[in-house]
Amino acid sequence: MQRVCFLLKVREERLDEYRERHREVWPDMLDALSGAGWRNYSLFLREDGLLVGYLETDDFDEARRAMAATEANARWQAEMAPFFEELDGRPDEGMRPLDEVFHLD
Repeated sequence: MQRVCFLLKVREERLDEYRERHREVWPDMLDALSGAGWRNYSLFLREDGLLVGYLETDDFDEARRAMAATEANARWQAEMAPFFEELDGRPDEGMRPLDEVFHLD
């Protein structure tokens, strides 16, 4: 299993709307994430817009490919892209995993 952590930056003026959008994630998007092997997926948002994402999956590259092939993900990414700073393209394409340097079981 891979543990994946990534950072993105949400525009400060859109923080409230970003939070609101995640209170009711579309059921087909949730199904797509689960079906693509995303487990224990969490997003954490700091007041300055720093977004920290964490997930567990068997193969992150494969999980990303599986999500990219879904219609729900294409719609979600198109709607979410304007929320982010310093992003060239879709949010899911801007995710760059951090190197894990320590883990305590």
